[in-house]
Amino acid sequence: MRLAHIPDPVARQPWSVIAPLLALVLLGTAVLHSAAGGSWQPYAASHLMRFGVFLIMALVISRIPQDFFARIAYPAYAAVLVLLVLVEALGAIGGGSQRWLNLGFMTLQPSELMKPTIVLVLAAFYGNLPPGMTGSWRGLIPAMILLGLPAVLVMLQPDLGTALAICFGGAVVMFLAGLPLSWFIGAGAAAAVVAPLAFFTLLHDYQRNRVLTFLDPESDPLGTGYHITQSKIAIGSGGVFGKGFGNGSQSHLDYLPEAHTDFVFATMAEEWGMLGGIFVLLVYAQLLRWGLNVARQAPNRFSQLLAAGLTATVFFYAAINLLMVMGLAPVVGIPLPFVSHGGSSMMTVMICFGAIMAVQRWSRRSGPLT
Repeated sequence: MRLAHIPDPVARQPWSVIAPLLALVLLGTAVLHSAAGGSWQPYAASHLMRFGVFLIMALVISRIPQDFFARIAYPAYAAVLVLLVLVEALGAIGGGSQRWLNLGFMTLQPSELMKPTIVLVLAAFYGNLPPGMTGSWRGLIPAMILLGLPAVLVMLQPDLGTALAICFGGAVVMFLAGLPLSWFIGAGAAAAVVAPLAFFTLLHDYQRNRVLTFLDPESDPLGTGYHITQSKIAIGSGGVFGKGFGNGSQSHLDYLPEAHTDFVFATMAEEWGMLGGIFVLLVYAQLLRWGLNVARQAPNRFSQLLAAGLTATVFFYAAINLLMVMGLAPVVGIPLPFVSHGGSSMMTVMICFGAIMAVQRWSRRSGPLT
């Protein structure tokens, strides 16, 4: 069937990624509409409009040439690092954390911007580093400094979930760049030794409670274990086919906390059932498969690391949120991309997808790797 009637500018868009994103956003809009009691306000309408704005932003990013990405890496890193410092000095406090900057026309969470930025700057660092030096200390120490500075600043906010996301994206780039596996094994062993000490000395009380609740959520079902208990009830009560659109009792009766943000998957699963959950997983799998294929076919080391690191960042978002709502990971403030309500997180993930689309465009101009 010929589609000659479709305008060429529309036909040339990367629909292989736009279509799955649109499917997730439309499902998220329906879930947020239901979570608000059948109203477009305050969640569903803004969710849809944000996606439209950020999709345009991602398409603009996808047209940026590779040289500009490489040149902007270190200035962008420095700028976001300055914003993180400003958060410590001037940031707005909400929910016991100091994470936001009030810019007047919007509230910005700089730690979100650091997630793609750390991948960009490390990809630029290893892209310029001679491959023979990757396995030496010259390939490790500068990268650890680049990664450690924002991670410490984010931990001070405190925001353990975002700090882990930054470290995860950075560690993936470092691993794919060719750092010796023994270094990662040694770092994992050191972390296992330090973790008990950090648990009792560095973590805040609420962070320790989240870990203890993860280990035994039934110990305090009406207190620290309330969130995850209600989430599992909502997911389990949906069964295979769900209770039906708009019929979720856990969210509508306010049993399920944060039903429109961190626990939106539980809201969805109660109404759309296991089939809805499988649909979400399949769409994420398709998006991640696309991102990895782009990285595999990228024309050079910088673009390979950039696409793979950003794909890993999106994976971390989705995986941790899904594990969290099912009680398989401690509760952290990480939303579900394109389904949860939230501007900063959607902006971050769309920056990731825009940059991956840019890598795909570079590959088409240079030809895939052989």
